[in-house]
Amino acid sequence: MTFTILSDNRTTDNRFAIEHGLSVYVESRGRRLLLDTGASEIFMQNANTLGIDLRMVDYVFLSHGHADHTGGLRHFLEINHQARIIMSNQVVGRKFYSKRNYLHSITAHLPLDGMGERLMLVEPDSQSPLHVQVDEGIWVIANIPHEHPLPSANSNLFVMNEQGQLVNDDFRHEMAIYVDGLLFTGCAHSGLLNILDACPWPLHTVIGGFHLLDSHRDEPYEQPRELEALARCLKDDYPDTTFYTSHCTGNQAFSIMHDIMGDQLQPFSCGTTWQKRL
Repeated sequence: MTFTILSDNRTTDNRFAIEHGLSVYVESRGRRLLLDTGASEIFMQNANTLGIDLRMVDYVFLSHGHADHTGGLRHFLEINHQARIIMSNQVVGRKFYSKRNYLHSITAHLPLDGMGERLMLVEPDSQSPLHVQVDEGIWVIANIPHEHPLPSANSNLFVMNEQGQLVNDDFRHEMAIYVDGLLFTGCAHSGLLNILDACPWPLHTVIGGFHLLDSHRDEPYEQPRELEALARCLKDDYPDTTFYTSHCTGNQAFSIMHDIMGDQLQPFSCGTTWQKRL
């Protein structure tokens, strides 16, 4: 298995463009997967730099409805005419907003008309985890229970209801995906521990944003003691799992957790690639 970061807000190599977005390319057992599509076509530019042919992608997974994870889909569909697109039906037709810094839309245009059987909509319909098999060793996890606390910064995120009012997002549209021992969290708005609890399979890798923002003005964020408790839990309960994060995980939050987890917690940035033995 190999996995490569195509879109992120950090890089250590000036060959790669950056943005506030996330996209990860995975190859495993001959299958090619694109996990989120970033905010724009930047993930495609970076794929070209790496020699990755996105026309050959078999599956595209969209973790949730926000534009920094879905904005590049329309560009991808211009070059790829075969991949199945997997997303929650709770994303379709909905409008998402953030009030971080100021109130603004974080909704992307998703050109889904005429997709036919290429489009796979997962339908959350209960309070217990829903596991949907996509292919051998590939599962989508929806209906993620919220038994552990959610990220504090979720309080700045909203969705428009049928009456045209903005209400706090409950993230029923968020899903995770499991690929042969790798768990992709998207932004982990449902809370990293909740996502891990909803995954019944053994893990060697967890990758994604953890939505643990650093202090910013008067906005809510996790206190150091909360981050330390999370890090100890991950270290104790998942000793054989490596966690890779960036995107919406702040530098200070990462540093606090890394002090406890050591090399079990790794940063990622645009262009970085890892290989894992299955």
